[in-house]
Amino acid sequence: MELTERKKIILNAIVRNYLETGEPVGSRTISKYTDLNLSSATIRNEMADLEEMGLILQPHTSAGRIPSDQGYRIYVDAMLQEKEKEVNEMKEMLLHKEEKLEDLLKDVAKKLADNTNYATIVSSPSVSKNKLKFLQISKVDSSHLLATIVLEGNLIKNKMIPVETQLDDATLLKLNILLNTNLNGVAVENINLGLIAALKQQAGIHSEIVGYVIDVAAESIRADEDLEIYTSGTNNILRYPELSDNRKASELINAFEEKSELTSIVKSSLDTKDNTGIQIYIGNETPVETMKDCSVVTATYELGEGMRGTVGIIGPKRMDYDKVVTTLREMMHQLGVLYHDEGKDETI
Repeated sequence: MELTERKKIILNAIVRNYLETGEPVGSRTISKYTDLNLSSATIRNEMADLEEMGLILQPHTSAGRIPSDQGYRIYVDAMLQEKEKEVNEMKEMLLHKEEKLEDLLKDVAKKLADNTNYATIVSSPSVSKNKLKFLQISKVDSSHLLATIVLEGNLIKNKMIPVETQLDDATLLKLNILLNTNLNGVAVENINLGLIAALKQQAGIHSEIVGYVIDVAAESIRADEDLEIYTSGTNNILRYPELSDNRKASELINAFEEKSELTSIVKSSLDTKDNTGIQIYIGNETPVETMKDCSVVTATYELGEGMRGTVGIIGPKRMDYDKVVTTLREMMHQLGVLYHDEGKDETI
């Protein structure tokens, strides 16, 4: 006998109702519990089929039914599949948002370079509140798991976890529920030894995996190497005679290609106490040694939930400061609008 969609709904209702009440479930209860709009007689016929299939049974002579072990199994397997689908959908949504933000920041760098005729840098946002929003352990292969940590601001960190024994889907779901129930919304600095010990105890034989995921979550906040810096318009500043001799040009191009020196500009901008977020570095004030003959103007953008990043414009000391500052202020506003207003086709 086929387990039709209607039978699945009725079986699900019987299991859920029995789990809530501990009492055998009758056809009248099912008719109120579901949106099937079926008569009690039709429901009784479907319940008779479910009983014949061995999915429910009648403990007494009353009309009520309770799930059998096989009925529980079908319910649990469907629940596990649905929960895994929800987790994957959330992960895909966050990954899509991260990819969209990356494209947006690249576009900001290019448009700024085109509008000002200077070189530009835009950093990916860092998280200042350091709170965990979502964690997931996923199966990669028989010897590896993938830990996905989502921080406030929907910033995503991924880390491979080596394992000696492959975990089944039910175990992964239990570990994901354990981690998210206890760690969602918790600041990393508040994850203390007591909390870690309690989670490891609840994880039982999988305590080592839970400990590893927590370590990865804490380390991901401090991973400066994950900072992305997008650049554009490098050739623009080489058009200025004072910056175009071979030595200076080579040093500037190397700084933009390697990007490691540019992190000092980003950090200096994010550390500013200026409420406007605008910083102007002239000549020797510039954090980057190879840019001592340049001026650098930076601004801090905010996307909410603790997400802050840097936009910078690099040019000669004789740059048009008024135009650059005005352009950056407008960009800060537009960047926030474009990021949050995803449904509109706005331009910078």
